[in-house]
Amino acid sequence: MPEALLELAGITKVYPGVIALDDVSLSLHAGEVLGLIGENGAGKSTLMKILGGVIAPTAGALRIGGQTHHALTVAAATRTGIAFVHQELNLFENLDVAANIGIGREPRIGGPLRLIDRRRLRQGVAPLLDRLGADFGPDTPVADLSIAQRQLVEIAKALSISARVIIMDEPTSSLTISETERLLAIVADLRAHGVAIIYITHRLGEIAQCADRVVCLRDGRMVGELPRAEITHAAMIRLMIGRDLKSLYIPPRTAPAEGGCDIIGLVTPAFPDRTVSLALRRGEILGLAGLVGSGRTSLARTLFGIDPALGGEIRLDGRPVRVRSPREAIGHGIYLVPEDRKGAGLVLEMPIVQNVSLANLRAHARHLLIDREAEARTARAQQAALAIKAPSCDTIAVTLSGGNQQKVVLAKFLSMQPRLMIFDEPTRGIDVGAKAEIYTLMRRLADAAVSILMISSDMEEVIGVSDRIAVMHEGRIGGLLERDRFSEHNVLELAIGHQLETAGPAPAEGA
Repeated sequence: MPEALLELAGITKVYPGVIALDDVSLSLHAGEVLGLIGENGAGKSTLMKILGGVIAPTAGALRIGGQTHHALTVAAATRTGIAFVHQELNLFENLDVAANIGIGREPRIGGPLRLIDRRRLRQGVAPLLDRLGADFGPDTPVADLSIAQRQLVEIAKALSISARVIIMDEPTSSLTISETERLLAIVADLRAHGVAIIYITHRLGEIAQCADRVVCLRDGRMVGELPRAEITHAAMIRLMIGRDLKSLYIPPRTAPAEGGCDIIGLVTPAFPDRTVSLALRRGEILGLAGLVGSGRTSLARTLFGIDPALGGEIRLDGRPVRVRSPREAIGHGIYLVPEDRKGAGLVLEMPIVQNVSLANLRAHARHLLIDREAEARTARAQQAALAIKAPSCDTIAVTLSGGNQQKVVLAKFLSMQPRLMIFDEPTRGIDVGAKAEIYTLMRRLADAAVSILMISSDMEEVIGVSDRIAVMHEGRIGGLLERDRFSEHNVLELAIGHQLETAGPAPAEGA
């Protein structure tokens, strides 16, 4: 086997009272895609910061291209050919594509002013965009690009420094299925050209599709490795959490109660010529599946009063309710845990305590002033009940992991009295262990006779968590599945507009 392009030997990082990394060793070869998996807090980010020169290890060494380093700076990491494509894209929206790709390394025109040579800059960037199959040019403003297109700019930036190692951190968290497939095709092309890639994601299906090898971190230690032939979803989960996948899902313990939420002929702004009718029983988790653009999120926004209903009716326990704003929805006990928890579910600069009380300030007010002690009592109770991992309820939300941020969003509503909880992509971007905790919380709510509508693009999640599954197609309900009809085949058939046979068990997968 040829010499490794990158080797990490005995990497250890110790903070006061915390061992973030404990004797981690791994190797990476040219033209190899290495999947790096692990729960939040496992040490992945710390390891990548050491590789990128952001922090120095306490012990250990890095060997890159035959040279040994006991620590790197950011500039040294770049010089050695290490590049990052971060989950939070680092682009300047007020500049065009060429300026973003060449920033800090712009070609200059001779003379005392040393002006940027825009022509040479564009000429250097154009071949990179062509190689990636980009449908935009060097002069396109970044502000006009979609998230997927911005990902291509980040990859082009990495190629512009002749990167030998590209680290991709949750690169598809905001992409559609087709955009994800395009990115994975680019990963395959980069591998074919000898570029080594470290691919970090909670979407284990992508790891199984693109990785040549998988390594797993748990509690700062390397706990296992899978060669290509052994990479399966179940095997990766066993490495990450030490138990099988099925243990994540909590089966129903009580039969659904009478009543719940009835959606009758509801018309959403996204599909003004279609109606949605759906019955959610009290005490059940109803999974809502469908392709991107099928109308799932539009339905959630209308139920929560963000978008106006153009027609139809919502009934709670048989009584019609008017929902013209989120305030009215909350007043009726209808709560939405949004897909974009950072942008719509939390105020990231605020502490946990203020995020928890934000939707229910009147309950924490005396004489029109906030009772800080009452507010803190509620937050402490929710932090304990939901096992939110934070030093205190005064911890700022932005410093929390994705799973704990999602728990804070939940705490905001669980401190009140929900009747209908809408979860829009409840586990997107959080690790497997945190997912199990979210599923347990959802089942606990269902056992307390709350109606739950769970929107998810994760087929395994929909099938594993739901009591029934409704499938949307082009703004309407394409079909309903009881548990004995659950299968990926049936969900996909309904999602693309096909009808199923009315009787018989679910077909075997692959049929």
